[in-house]
Amino acid sequence: MRKLNILILALLISVISFAQQTPGDKQSQAITIEGATAHIGNGQVIENSLIIFENGKLTFVGSANTKIARKGNVITASGKHVYPGFIAPNSTLGLVEVDAVRASDDEDEVGAMNPHIRSLIAYNTESKIVESMRPNGVLMAQITPRGGRISGTSSVVQLDAWNWEDAVIKEDDAIHLNWPRNYSRGRWWLGEPNVLKENKNYSKEVEELSNYFAQSKAYNANKTSPKDLPFEALHGLIDGSKKLFVHVDYEKGITDAVNFAKTQNVKYLVIVGGYEANNVSDLLKQHNVPVLLQRVHSRPNGDDHDYDLPYKLATQLVNSGVLVGLENAGDMERMNTRNLPFLAGTTVAHGLTKAQALSLITLNTAKILGVDDSVGSLEVGKDATLFISEGDALDMRTNKLDKAFIQGRDVSLETHQTELYKRYSNKYKKQ
Repeated sequence: MRKLNILILALLISVISFAQQTPGDKQSQAITIEGATAHIGNGQVIENSLIIFENGKLTFVGSANTKIARKGNVITASGKHVYPGFIAPNSTLGLVEVDAVRASDDEDEVGAMNPHIRSLIAYNTESKIVESMRPNGVLMAQITPRGGRISGTSSVVQLDAWNWEDAVIKEDDAIHLNWPRNYSRGRWWLGEPNVLKENKNYSKEVEELSNYFAQSKAYNANKTSPKDLPFEALHGLIDGSKKLFVHVDYEKGITDAVNFAKTQNVKYLVIVGGYEANNVSDLLKQHNVPVLLQRVHSRPNGDDHDYDLPYKLATQLVNSGVLVGLENAGDMERMNTRNLPFLAGTTVAHGLTKAQALSLITLNTAKILGVDDSVGSLEVGKDATLFISEGDALDMRTNKLDKAFIQGRDVSLETHQTELYKRYSNKYKKQ
């Protein structure tokens, strides 16, 4: 045990010793970006653009041909591209550093019903994984808990901060519910066949949820009983201060979740995952329910599904009038979050325009998270959270960032990976 404790301590020290890059200083002078192609995020593209921001806010976005004085530090970006910062929803960034080190894993809590658990206070701003997002343009994320039936409460943060208080864009934005599975696969590790089988407890599990919400309503109606934090947290779904994010994939589950939210008077519902959302797109559109689609780079789940269903699902939903964003949960999700723009790029090859694909990880996601008043597009009055790329930011071959700004602050694009690249490239150049 002593040797094991020493090993764990050594791993933690190695993690802590390589701290994140120092957060950028508060913007002290105006910055002007001139000549770039500006991708606004709302479908608009401005060739030869002019962008000015002061005190962390965008003050002018338009054509460089406009007769307006350039201010402060002028960045000439001819031939380059400017984008709003990308947003990664449903992410566990900063909650886990090393999977094998339990002390650095803080993504879930014991128990089944945890609406009061706040992921924000566990968010590690000095995560080496977090800093590796910025060189690909992922500058914001929704930090989301996992586990249980009701996992807890997420918050939206920007990815260049000293601590979680500095990082907050929107605190306690949503409660996350893992909808009961109406079907499940056999547990191969127990020798069960790897085929779909009906969950005979499905109705009972849904009823348990209904009863729990009913108890919460009864508590919040009078609050005469001892203080109950979980029940108080659920009240935010009724008064509209929080959204309900239901993690569910299959058609029946999605339909039942929409009806459940309506019955419970939940004001704002979001479907997360939504693998069979295309089968109920009319229902989703009718009730104004947006979808955060599962990772595009996936294989089909059903034997009778189209081989390219995960790739074209976004196009099907967008064409049906559903508000769609992209999320990246799954295997190696924290490390793979930096590939979010390339997931959006894949949807272009399967029916969306580049402007529509960009919206999936900018303005659409901002609307779904309820932060579109400050981020998600390059519009006057919004935060100056943006970046300059040498090429198409949705193409892994050309997305090479020159500059990134978060709330007007010039942020570092250096990471542990870039340091290693420079170290070993210099080594081999000398040989």
